[in-house]
Amino acid sequence: MTDLTEHQLDELEDLIVQEKMQAALEHQNDVWASCVAEGIEPEILIDANMAMAIQESIRLHGEDATENLLNDLRDRILLGEFSPERTLQ
Repeated sequence: MTDLTEHQLDELEDLIVQEKMQAALEHQNDVWASCVAEGIEPEILIDANMAMAIQESIRLHGEDATENLLNDLRDRILLGEFSPERTLQ
């Protein structure tokens, strides 16, 4: 058996995070569709999800780190990262 290098371990950890992110997004898509099918408007879902995510971030990381995260998200929004029309090159 070979020992994994630090670089290989980092790549493996990145892959695990990507897979967890994909699983989380799939679960959220299922819940979102279920809520919409029950008549909950997307605007209400957005507000509820954002509030819950911010509260959980503050609980886990504190207000300063959450503010930094929100600032980073703002920058990513302005760069078009979340735009449905965005194309990857």
